[in-house]
Amino acid sequence: MAAEKSFYMTQEGKDKLEEELHYLKTDRRQEVVERIKVARDFGDLSENSEYDAAKDEQAFVEQRITQVENMIRNAVIIENDNEDPNVVGMGKSVTFVELPDGDEETYTIVGSAEADPFEGKISNDSPMAKSLLGQEIGQEVSVATPAGDIEVRITNVE
Repeated sequence: MAAEKSFYMTQEGKDKLEEELHYLKTDRRQEVVERIKVARDFGDLSENSEYDAAKDEQAFVEQRITQVENMIRNAVIIENDNEDPNVVGMGKSVTFVELPDGDEETYTIVGSAEADPFEGKISNDSPMAKSLLGQEIGQEVSVATPAGDIEVRITNVE
């Protein structure tokens, strides 16, 4: 039997997943059942696109429930209590400046389950996070990006 993947996340990320799971199991699941019931009343199921769409949505919701349950079951909560506050680590925000004279950017390094680049949260599996993890304030680091490698200087870790 293959070992299940661990999902690194903050306590906040786990709480959000638990809220999503509750919503999916109570409200969303019931909404889809109602759509199926209404679509069934339209008649012949073999030519009923509303019924097919509702069944597809039901499959999606059930798949997401299974996925979220798996992520919660295999969650590893990120804790930084005993780590050096000047070193980039999981769950920490890192601010850096592109060299020689680029813009300042700040990202929080989280597990893939709660990564959201638009919210400033990058996955620990991303090339950028891999380059920054374990580095200290003041260090210059080469970071791989789709447009090519860039040099950055770490200015802050929180």
